[in-house]
Amino acid sequence: MPVAPAILQTVASSLSLSLVGMPGCGKSTIGRHLARQLGLQFIDSDSEVEQRIGMPIREFFATQGEEAFRNVEQDVIDELSSRPGLVLATGGGAVLRPSNRDALHSRTHVLYLRTTPEELARRLRHDTHRPLLQVADPLRRLRELYRERDPLYRRTAHFVIEAARPSLHSLMGMVLMQLELAGLVDPALVPSQIDPPAG
Repeated sequence: MPVAPAILQTVASSLSLSLVGMPGCGKSTIGRHLARQLGLQFIDSDSEVEQRIGMPIREFFATQGEEAFRNVEQDVIDELSSRPGLVLATGGGAVLRPSNRDALHSRTHVLYLRTTPEELARRLRHDTHRPLLQVADPLRRLRELYRERDPLYRRTAHFVIEAARPSLHSLMGMVLMQLELAGLVDPALVPSQIDPPAG
């Protein structure tokens, strides 16, 4: 029996999704497109943190240290994960605290955008804003972070999406398909094939 449109609308408006994964894996980009496709609000937790501390995260890291940053991040995630109708892109290290993992997993449907350290190093080779990557050997640092965090991302996630893809369209298709199979979104929002760019 088909689900009534009113019920689907209610499901969509109360749906909360969050994205976890390594720095540079595409959480904010995919999050924005996903929110637009599903008619939800998009929030990036790092941007929210910067609004609260009144300075760039890199600067706060340098002057106050990582622990102080994680405290603010924890408050932000606790608040945002309680809101309905939201797509939340989290910072790469958000899963380090058990309270964040618990809040995200219990209150939202969590998507882990998984990609390799080598792919991330390629994408982030000119990045100067991520404090943890301002080191002599960013690839080695990314491999260390991946070893530490991959099990935590997996523990937090309801869905693992292989995100080392060349195309935003194909990645969006994979995400929407997973959400449809889980009964979380209207199948009408999931085209059998995401329209490729014109040209």
